[in-house]
Amino acid sequence: MKYLIATISVFLLLSCKKESHEKEPLYPKIIVSQTTEQLGKEIFEGKGNCVACHQPVQKIVGPSMQQIAQIYKDKNANIVSFLKGESEPIVDPSQYEVMKTNLAITKTMSDQELEALEAYIYSNLK
Repeated sequence: MKYLIATISVFLLLSCKKESHEKEPLYPKIIVSQTTEQLGKEIFEGKGNCVACHQPVQKIVGPSMQQIAQIYKDKNANIVSFLKGESEPIVDPSQYEVMKTNLAITKTMSDQELEALEAYIYSNLK
């Protein structure tokens, strides 16, 4: 009788272990990574609000993105450095006072965000 109770106890203990019966999803999650240029565009049109003054090919308040990219490329200058407030304006210095208020926004951005903005601006270069 003791043998029977011991055997049943062992089977009961073994059957109590927790097993997960999760199935793999039918449609696995797909992780889409954002390119640097896509992030730059998102910041340009959103958080940075750059689109209010800059357009891809047309000068509005500030110079076009094409013009900015071309001048920075020709002068081998650094857009990120300007956006951090660490270098002088080279595209349209007469408009610097207008841009200066927006530098308060760009100075709070991470290096990754500023590099993404730079990549997006350069992507408009033709």
